Amino acid sequence: MTFEQVLSFAVIALMMAAFVWGRFRYDLIAACSLLVALALGVVPLDAAFSGFSDDIVIIVGSALLVSAGVARSGIMEYAIKRYLPEVTSIRGQLILLVTTVTVLSAFVKNIGALAIMIPIAFQFAQRSKTSPSVFLMPMAFGSLLGGLMTLIGTSPNIVVSRVRQELTGTAFTMFDFTPVGAALALAGIVFLALFYWLLPKRERETADMHEAIDIKNYVAEATVVPGSSVLGKTVSDLMKLAAGGVVVTSIIRSHGVRITPLPDAVLREGDIVLIEGGPQALDRLVAQAKLSVTGGRDSNGKTAEAEAVEAVIGENSLLIGWSAQRLGLYKRFNVNLLAVSRKGERVTERLGAVTLRMGDVILLQGNRKGLPETLRELGCLPLAERPILLGSVRRGVVPVAILAFAMGTTALGVLPVSVAFFAAAVMMVLFKVIPAREIYSAMDGPILVMLATLIPVSDSLRRTGATDVIAGWLANVGSSLPPYGALALILVTAMAVTPFLNNAATVLVVAPIAAGFASSLGYHPEAFLMAVAIGAGCDFLTPIGHQSNTLVMGPGGYRFSDYPRLGLPLSFIVIIVAVPMLMLVWPLKG
Repeated sequence: MTFEQVLSFAVIALMMAAFVWGRFRYDLIAACSLLVALALGVVPLDAAFSGFSDDIVIIVGSALLVSAGVARSGIMEYAIKRYLPEVTSIRGQLILLVTTVTVLSAFVKNIGALAIMIPIAFQFAQRSKTSPSVFLMPMAFGSLLGGLMTLIGTSPNIVVSRVRQELTGTAFTMFDFTPVGAALALAGIVFLALFYWLLPKRERETADMHEAIDIKNYVAEATVVPGSSVLGKTVSDLMKLAAGGVVVTSIIRSHGVRITPLPDAVLREGDIVLIEGGPQALDRLVAQAKLSVTGGRDSNGKTAEAEAVEAVIGENSLLIGWSAQRLGLYKRFNVNLLAVSRKGERVTERLGAVTLRMGDVILLQGNRKGLPETLRELGCLPLAERPILLGSVRRGVVPVAILAFAMGTTALGVLPVSVAFFAAAVMMVLFKVIPAREIYSAMDGPILVMLATLIPVSDSLRRTGATDVIAGWLANVGSSLPPYGALALILVTAMAVTPFLNNAATVLVVAPIAAGFASSLGYHPEAFLMAVAIGAGCDFLTPIGHQSNTLVMGPGGYRFSDYPRLGLPLSFIVIIVAVPMLMLVWPLKG
């Protein structure tokens, strides 16, 4: 082994140790690793920023933006509520939740798909009188399995596709991952449905900030407009969409005539419906029923890019003793009152006529830049930030059509993946599916920086010949193994590394080694590269190896030791199913 190879190994080893330590952000660790590699001469100066021009960065960033657009549209929530059957048994609910998350994760970022379904899991747990922990970890694992099914399902698939293109001149296409990924997803769903009882039933030990604030219900106004899905239907039909999370307190018709919201009362165009419920429940109902909620308007009378914020009325607030109508809230302060929450009391008046009190929690909508100053002027205290989409435009067909365009053009070979998804990301912005202020947060900048800086560092293993050395070591072990044993060795190696590295970083480090290993044994590289992607995408043993696992830890009340209880046997299932499927779909020879 040469001195340069030793240095390359040392940089990678130090980087992995820093990732495991977790003291610094992973993008900073990757950037520092690049600087160290440059200082040691492991990475040439002229290749320092080659990663920033790499297609992988464009593809991952664009795919994240497209995924966020689809998730934000609300169309998935609508489809889930409208088309999924009513299930009462715990196992049936678990199968429904895990299957839905798994399928969604093939086309939407897995953590986004999981986040969409978590509120529904809590609803199911409440109906079944069981702990949410029964559902949440299996859903997180399902999101990881679902990401294995398509090119855009998870970052490792995209990285592996690029490695194959470098080696063979041909990248993996959109659905090359589907045969093996679908088999793993199916096996995983069956396992989770049969053995979910391995998990202890835990409750959350602490309440989050939103629960501490104890805002249970808002009262909001929504208008039945020509395009509403409930126009001409009854209050009962509207309540079915709410799934018990919202109550209709009153209906106001022309000239202020108030109608009792009986179940068989028919909703007409122009009816103003007073609805009471939690912010998320109100948001879902408004989106699914296609109701209109008053939005912000600029000085020209056009709809402005508005933001909704929760605030509590302080003791010296200008709002105390006034209604929004009497105060001229919009004319004077350019904000709209969207909803009011009053502890221990149901608000039955129209929002504009409600006399506000100290301690009322209100939902105000206005121009994002001016809201902080307006809140100070009104004497209101903003609450902890959380997504409030009430009254936002939901055009679900547009983002789905854009996603279909990207998938179709890549699947048919009309456009390369990088161009197709870059175009799709631009269309998401042009059609205002993603607000301008959310573009770069949706693209997950730290992930892109980590990828861009790690590319030249990981490539140093190949450039110095270090990957050939490791491949030779593995070949010595693999030469005594049958073909399936050699393939399993690479899969297990990737699985062992990914809890300590970001999954995309795992592929960047391990994929070149796997390709060299396959070459030294005289095998085609495809199955081995696929094995790396699967291993990198399947961290079921820790809450820190993937964001989906971390996301459910608090809501599910899980402990670190809970993950291997369900995750270890699932990892064995993945190995047992993946190896023969890989050999069947991607023959090692011939």
